[in-house]
This record gives sequence, structure tokens and C-alpha cells, in this order.
Amino acid sequence: MVPLSSRCQKLLERARSSPGGLRFTELVRLAECYGFERRRQRGSHLVLAAPGGRRPLVVQDVKGSAKPYQVKQLLEAIEHTEAD
Repeated sequence: MVPLSSRCQKLLERARSSPGGLRFTELVRLAECYGFERRRQRGSHLVLAAPGGRRPLVVQDVKGSAKPYQVKQLLEAIEHTEAD
């Protein structure tokens, strides 16, 4: 079994190299690796609360895939989290 930290690192690398190729479940798992918490879900929209009280991220499940622009938004939020 792969340790969580390396699993998260692999997901981060996949998201950076191919934002359009990430599944929705992988996007949520990556967000949780970096401290985002599920707040609520209504239909296909899931609200993820950002660590440190930052602006929440709303992601949408489209037939099991994540939207590329939402992956990029998460990557930007992760970069801001790592910079702090």
C-alpha cells in the first residue's frame, strides 16, 4: 500500500501535468490531502471549505470527470496554501 503522502504527491503531479484528465473523486481526494473539507453537496456541485478561512471552492462532477478549470483553481489554492 502506498503511503498517503506519496499518493497525494502523485495526484498533484497528475493534476499539474493534465488538468483535463483527472477524475472527480481524485480531485476531491487531492483537495482533502491539502486540508480542504467537504461542506455541502447539492446535486453535482460540492462545496469544499479551504483551510485558513479562504474562499471555498465549488467543484462539479461531470459524468465522473473533473472540469479542467476547477482543477486549475484547486492547484492555485494549493500553491497559496504551500506559500503560507
